Amino acid sequence: MKYDLPEPIFEEVSGSFIITFGKYKISEEIMKGLSERQRIIVEYLKKHEKISRGECMKLLNMSKDTAFREFLTLQKKDILIRHGRGKNVYYTLK
Repeated sequence: MKYDLPEPIFEEVSGSFIITFGKYKISEEIMKGLSERQRIIVEYLKKHEKISRGECMKLLNMSKDTAFREFLTLQKKDILIRHGRGKNVYYTLK
C-alpha cells in the first residue's frame, strides 16, 4: 500500500539511533538552506497547516511585497503550494 508519506529519517546522535517520522518532506539540509524568515514560515506551517499573506505579514512584521517574495521563493524551492485566488490565496507545505 502507498500512503504518500515521506521516508523516515535515520540518524545517529550522541551515540543514540534516532528515527524521525514526519508528515512533511522537509529535511534538515533543506531547512539549513532557508533564510531565518523562511524557516519561521515553514515552522508556522508545520503547526497551523496553512498561512495567508496577511498572517505572514503579522507574524514577521513585513510588507505584503516582502511576504509575497518569501512565498515565491519557497514555491520555487518546491516547499510550498499556493491555493486559491485573489484575497482567498493561502499556502501550505508540499
